Amino acid sequence: MYLIFDIGATKMRIAVSADGASFSEPKVLPSPEGAAELVSTFADVAQELLGGKKPKAICGGVTRKHYDARKGLAEIFDCPTYFENDAALAALGEARVGAGRGKNIVVYLTISTGVGGARVTNGRIDESANGFEPGSQILNLDNEQKTLEQLVSGRSLAKRFGKSPKEVSDPVIWDELARLLAHGLYNTAVHWSPEVIILGGSMILGDPRIDLITLEKHLRGIPSIFSDFPTIASAELGDFNGLHGALHFLQQKLSN
Repeated sequence: MYLIFDIGATKMRIAVSADGASFSEPKVLPSPEGAAELVSTFADVAQELLGGKKPKAICGGVTRKHYDARKGLAEIFDCPTYFENDAALAALGEARVGAGRGKNIVVYLTISTGVGGARVTNGRIDESANGFEPGSQILNLDNEQKTLEQLVSGRSLAKRFGKSPKEVSDPVIWDELARLLAHGLYNTAVHWSPEVIILGGSMILGDPRIDLITLEKHLRGIPSIFSDFPTIASAELGDFNGLHGALHFLQQKLSN
């Protein structure tokens, strides 16, 4: 039996896999802020899902915010433990069995509490020296320099208006978010040259949301060096793309 997980900035999801090819109904709960509380909560839920059995290995994604909890998570069980960035595993999941299946070069961006993502080539997360942080790209728009995350993330929208993004209903605001994100996607395309850019996260899949048709309209307004811009697609695996990615990442690690 294997344990897989996806620890994001807001929620964490934990599931078990009996055969390493599929996983059980995930347990979803808020991600605790502190490392000690996160490790304790994770241990309790994991033990419940495992039914007292010891896992052969555990594998999952951790957001950069929770990187300091990795040592504690690894010490819960005496078994091989594999960590990767949570957005990178979501990218792997979408590339293998989601909106990017059948494509060789896939980029996934999550526009949620923050902005993250990664590139997957031939079914594997690209190597990197320090990870991928597309949300930290700096855009100089409207005479102001800000990161993409500062411009379009749920956290930034909540800070700007003092309420949850789902409570911001003005279509003008969401059109502006689409315009800003379009510039981030243009940069992503020219840097990573993917076949498809998959967008996920609550700011894309929620209600209200950044509409893909509106986003593509703004993209067409940006002069492009490409005759054919990469396809823009919505994520297909919803909140569980990180778990699908963790399962495939585990398979790759165990086969090495």
